[in-house]
Amino acid sequence: MLQAALWGAFAGSSILLGALLGIYKEIPRRILGWIMSFGTGVLIGAASFELLRESVDDGGLMTASAGFIIGSLTFTISELLITKKGGSDRKRSDKNPENHSGVSIFIGTVIDAIPESVIIGVSLLQENAVSFLMVTAVFISNFPEGLSSSVGLRKDGYSKKKILLMWLIVLVLSSLSSFLGYTLLQQAGPAVIAGIGAFAAGGIIAMVASTMMPEAFEEGGPVVGFIASIGVLASLILSNL
Repeated sequence: MLQAALWGAFAGSSILLGALLGIYKEIPRRILGWIMSFGTGVLIGAASFELLRESVDDGGLMTASAGFIIGSLTFTISELLITKKGGSDRKRSDKNPENHSGVSIFIGTVIDAIPESVIIGVSLLQENAVSFLMVTAVFISNFPEGLSSSVGLRKDGYSKKKILLMWLIVLVLSSLSSFLGYTLLQQAGPAVIAGIGAFAAGGIIAMVASTMMPEAFEEGGPVVGFIASIGVLASLILSNL
């Protein structure tokens, strides 16, 4: 159980590291876009090569398909609500529009982080060992999110202390989500765990398509397509080690 919490905390810690870098050091936007595009590719690969593949193997194609669609719809509906409340630019390093909300940015980030962390805990149930691919994917993707969001919030006048507190809470919630994913699902059957894995995969794909990809291209230019492809290849290699 402690192992699940520690791995969740490790994966979530990069959002705090990114925030620290964004607050105290100026990072070229192009570099930020490149990092985000690589993280996008790794997440897509993790969702495809690990989460969905294991869901199909353990629960069948119908269970995996249903879980994937429900996860994607859940994230999309959440994103629509967050957008209306001013949190659509939570991954942006520019100054946010007038109707933005720091609370909505925070809530949107939590919605991004929790499914990823839960599945880290679930991976311990499936293989009796953590999914290094999933931990790597979450760690890499969280870093540019914390960095760019913090830069944007600083431009909006948020204090360094308040920004760091927000991301520290996200880190704690990531650890707790991974812990709960492990403890609450210990007695769950393979079909249930398969459905949860597919649900997380659907949410991840919807998230990277609506938030990470646009930001990566805007910041990094056309080369981000190639970098994202390298991220997918890295996921493939990690999933077969």
